Amino acid sequence: MGIIYRRYIDPKDASPSSRIFGCLCCKTHLSSTDEIYSRAFHGQHGKAYLFNKVINITEGEPQDRSMTTGLHNVTDIMCATCQTVVGWKYIKAYEDSQKYKEGKFILERLLLTEVQ
Repeated sequence: MGIIYRRYIDPKDASPSSRIFGCLCCKTHLSSTDEIYSRAFHGQHGKAYLFNKVINITEGEPQDRSMTTGLHNVTDIMCATCQTVVGWKYIKAYEDSQKYKEGKFILERLLLTEVQ
């Protein structure tokens, strides 16, 4: 394994009303409101957002989890800087109605902070 480089979201590249979310513990950039696919999700800590793209993360081992919408294969995602679990990534949805989640990320709002 080599050196892990942190990437930053440049506010100039985002829409004027966009906000940048970072890890609550270390403020490492994770995603922006431009990448939110849906705000209608809940995680272990309450409100959660479904994102198309997330940066500066590492992934855990894939595992099947039974969730309110059915069985999914997911992997926990951790902040690449401090290794705090910030959500999960959907690898596979077993029900056809849930396939849209595959390859997308859940970030739990309580584990995020807005950064400049």
